[in-house]
Amino acid sequence: MSLKIVDTKSPQVTHKRNPGYPLDLDWVERVRMNRSALERRANTIGARRTVKKDYQLAWLLKAITLIDLTTLNADDTPGRVERLCAKARHPLRSDIVDKLGVSDLRILPGAVCVYHSFVKTAVDALAGTGVPVAAVSTAFPHGLAPVETKLREIEMSVADGAQEIDIVIERGMVLRGDWQALYDQVKAFRKACGDAHIKTILGTGELATQTNIAKASLVCMLAGADFIKTSTGKEKVNANLVTSLTMIRMIRWFAEETGIEIGYKPAGGIATAGDALKYMALMKEELGTHWLQPHLFRFGASSLLTDIERQLEHGLTGHYAADYRQPMV
Repeated sequence: MSLKIVDTKSPQVTHKRNPGYPLDLDWVERVRMNRSALERRANTIGARRTVKKDYQLAWLLKAITLIDLTTLNADDTPGRVERLCAKARHPLRSDIVDKLGVSDLRILPGAVCVYHSFVKTAVDALAGTGVPVAAVSTAFPHGLAPVETKLREIEMSVADGAQEIDIVIERGMVLRGDWQALYDQVKAFRKACGDAHIKTILGTGELATQTNIAKASLVCMLAGADFIKTSTGKEKVNANLVTSLTMIRMIRWFAEETGIEIGYKPAGGIATAGDALKYMALMKEELGTHWLQPHLFRFGASSLLTDIERQLEHGLTGHYAADYRQPMV
């Protein structure tokens, strides 16, 4: 079998980075989201748009390149991180790769995401692969440490080799409508990141309304965010299609006004190949196929790769393998 998919042999595309813009409170106050309309639109995704057979296998291979392969557990160890990085080096079993006829393609995850303590371990384990290390930072997941502590954590992660920093905003700033404080803090985080790209985690499940989520998205983008991200994965409500639609439409509006393309990362609860296909369909329909690239779209996930690998094997054999045949760590 030989699949026609988007070329994954090329390295990550370089695009114009968000330079940041002055805080425009008039723009922020104009933002409104209609939840019922968003829900109606989100319910159409996956209900009548599906990909089948070889096309589905091709989309799932593409999905692997969009995963931030993640371990963010209190009991993480250097050994677990090294095993995760070994999986990142070889995300698919060699027999599956050979049967699909894709051994000449660069099918690797978008990044490996870890706590600051394990950045150096991951950087060493991924040397030579081109897979970047992303570090969660700024007192993840609550984001309530003193700002000096959060800035220092960013600086240390960058010094250890992290090329991407996933920061957490203070949700209280959004709930109070203190947009100036949110803007100033994200701008300071962006400066501390230097050349490392910054993903701003909104904690959307704790922001109360879709309008709050939309306004927070805009403020973070104005402050220089390279990505906006739904969740830490630790909230009661994490990524979903309604919230994703809100954030994606703010990305589109921002691009229309500034010409700058911002990345999107849903995270938390995305565990199946079917989930991945729905989010990819949403991105394609709302922003275009162009956005289905690692520098513009990522999944934050820890178990998604296992199910994708099972689905690929099912596509080849007609049988589902046991989970232990695709161990993560």
